[in-house]
Parts: sequence; structure tokens; C-alpha cells
Amino acid sequence: MTVSRLRDIPGIGVDVLGDAADALADPELLRLENLDTDLRPPHAALIATHQAVDQDAANSYLPFQGGMALREAAAAHVGRIAGRSYDPATECVVVAGGLNGVLNSLLATVEPGDEVVLCDPIYAGLVNRVRLAGGVPRFVRSRPTDAGWEVDPEELAAAVGPRTAAVLLMSPSMPSGLLLDERHWAALAEPCRRHDAWLIYDAAMERIRFDGLPPRHPARDAGLAERTITVGSASKELRMIGWRVGWVVGPASILGDIRLVGLTNVVCQVGLAQRAVAEALTARGAEEEMAAMTDEWRLRCETVLDELADYPVVRPGGGWSLLVDAWQLRLRPVELSERLLTRGKVVATPMDGWGPSGERYLRLVFANEPVHRLRGLADRFAAALPH
Repeated sequence: MTVSRLRDIPGIGVDVLGDAADALADPELLRLENLDTDLRPPHAALIATHQAVDQDAANSYLPFQGGMALREAAAAHVGRIAGRSYDPATECVVVAGGLNGVLNSLLATVEPGDEVVLCDPIYAGLVNRVRLAGGVPRFVRSRPTDAGWEVDPEELAAAVGPRTAAVLLMSPSMPSGLLLDERHWAALAEPCRRHDAWLIYDAAMERIRFDGLPPRHPARDAGLAERTITVGSASKELRMIGWRVGWVVGPASILGDIRLVGLTNVVCQVGLAQRAVAEALTARGAEEEMAAMTDEWRLRCETVLDELADYPVVRPGGGWSLLVDAWQLRLRPVELSERLLTRGKVVATPMDGWGPSGERYLRLVFANEPVHRLRGLADRFAAALPH
């Protein structure tokens, strides 16, 4: 019998589609189901990883909170974007990937029955971690427009109440590509203060923006500076998915508890990977490389948008994925996914369980297929959806 903490936690669907595609072993399949990318990690990270194999210090549990070189690099990285300084010794801890950092932060801030505010639609893995921590998701609807996704700052602020322990947000959000900015942070500052709520900012994709603007970090708002917990990751921006390294940066008053959760949970992060991530964050030309990667992902996104101009697709503001409204095609997302797989050789994930509105959307990941393979996507859709 399923234990109570799992009763309201569904799967995420990605694994099912990925396993089905792997079993078919068809090179003509267009793999749009999973947040992978074929763009290579930073060269400095590859060299450091090879070197770490022969280093005894990399083959250790210690230090449990992460190596100081990586904590210094991560604290400086977050500080540059947040516009403030963080002490790597007391305000930064290394974790085994960004989602490990999110769960640790939730376990350190949320009592059973507390509410956690999220934007909808949202990645099922974030919703599931809220529930696993004993929290109750409270969703604020994001609305699709011709220009992309929008969420009303006042609606976001109004969702914060006496039962709110935390607000958990991404920008760009996954999977929609919703962008948040200073209007949202300004609106949240007063209710978060009044109700003593934390803002957990998932920064996994914050520099992957398609508007040419730098990240809009919530800790730049004076009212949120001491309430913002930033969770970062090497997986998306640095393309280091298999390294499983992330970081949590925030006020020392809460970082001690987050560190304790991590010590009790995964214990420590991947030793062989830490110096590689530090090198990737601090390498000469790192920002220019990040911009070049974003340009490539933007080009792939625009290719998909051009191909599917006749379909109900919502433009993302950044990130690695976009959403198709299956309901406007008079299909359930699972039906659209099945048709695309069997008739168009496109692997894409239905979003059941990805927030209340997930039941109407299908996700397409454009980060893992080059432009020449994304061209022709319209023909694949036409094969799957004959008139």
C-alpha cells in the first residue's frame, strides 16, 4: 500500500516517454520529451573532471557542505546577479543537483500543512517536492498571450497568506518559459514580510532568456533580500546534467537548517564533479559562452515556433521548452502525444500533474535537437493531425 506522503504524487511522464522512445531505437524519432541538450559542457569543466579521477580529495564525502572552491564560485556567481555579497562559509552549501537543493530548502522551511505558492503551469517535479515535504501547493495561474506567458503580480501577492511558508518560483519557469521581473518581486515583498514567508528562487535557467535582458533576481529587491533562498544548478546553463551538482545560497539564518537537511538526506554531492563546476563558473569567457548557448537555444525555439505557426503554441520567454495547447486541437495531451509518436515520430510529454492547467498542454523540448532536425516539424504534426 502506498504510504500517505505518496498518495497525491504522480509520476512526471517524461520517464515513460523516454523509455518508450529508447525501446523503439529509431534514429528518425525527434526527441522532444526530456530536458537534455546536445550542446557540450564548458571545455574547462571537461578537463577538470578528467583530472579529478586521479585526485584522492575528489574521492571523499568531505567536506559535507561542498568544497570551498565551489562554494566561493557559487556564492560569487549568485552575488553578482543578486547585487549583494554572500559569505561562502555560512551562506552557501553545495547540493546534489538543483532539485535536491529545492527539496532541502522546502524541508527546512515548510511545516506539514503549510502552503507553498507556485505559478501554474509548473514542472511536476517541483509540485511533487512540495507535497513530499508536507506542503500544500497554492497555484497562481499564468495566462498565455500572443507575446508569451504572463502572471499578474497582484494575484501572485494575494496568494501569500497566513498559511504560506514559502513562495517557490522560477524565471524562466519550466516548462512554460514564463519570465518574472521587478514588478513581481515588488508585489511579493510586503506579503512575504507580513506572513514571514520565504521566497525560494529556482535559478536553474535564469540566464537563458530570449529578450536579451539580464536575470531579474528577487534579492535585488530590498524587501526580499533577507528572505530569498537561491537554488542554482550546473545542469541547464552549464550543460552539465550528468555531474549532479547544484548550490543553495541565502541568509545564514536559514542556510544552517538547509545544510542539516542535506546532511541528513543525500549527505554530500558528487566529489568528482565539484571542481569542474567551479571551473565552469569562473572560466575566462564564461559569460560570452553562456550568451552563445542562449543564442543557439533561441534559434531552435524560433525554428519550432515558425514550424508550428498554424498550431496553438505559446511563445516562451526563455528556457528549453514550450507548450502546445492540446485542448484547442480537441485532444487530450496524452492523445496528442500518442498521435505524434505513432504517426509523426515525435516524442513529447503530456503534462498531466504539472499544475491544474497541465491537463491541457503538451510540452516540446527544443534544446536537444539541432535546427536541421527541427525543420520539418510541421510535416510531422500534419501527419499526426490529418485534416
